[in-house]
Parts: sequence; structure tokens; C-alpha cells
Amino acid sequence: MVMVGRVIQRIGLTVPLLAIVLQLGNRISLLQMLVILVASVCIFWIGHILEGLGRRPRID
Repeated sequence: MVMVGRVIQRIGLTVPLLAIVLQLGNRISLLQMLVILVASVCIFWIGHILEGLGRRPRID
């Protein structure tokens, strides 16, 4: 679960870079870039939550 969370966090960190490059190349509008940036923040936080759940000690 920790590895899945970290992978999702890295996806959330790389998506904004792609959105910025696409917007600079006039492939997407400014509004689309902002929507992608908000979505990437949500993706990052989901990964952070999953990583935290994976590190939580088990109670058996």
C-alpha cells in the first residue's frame, strides 16, 4: 500500500508539469490547465492518504 501511495503521489507531481507544457504550447486553454492542476493536487492527496494507511500499525 505504501508503494501504491508513492506512485500515485509521483503521478500527482508530474501531471502539473505536463499541463504547463501543454498550455505553453497552446494545446490546452488556461482553464483546462487549472482544472488539471486541481485534479493533480487531489491525486497527490489520495496517494498521501494511501501511504499513511499503509504505514499504520496493524492491530491483530
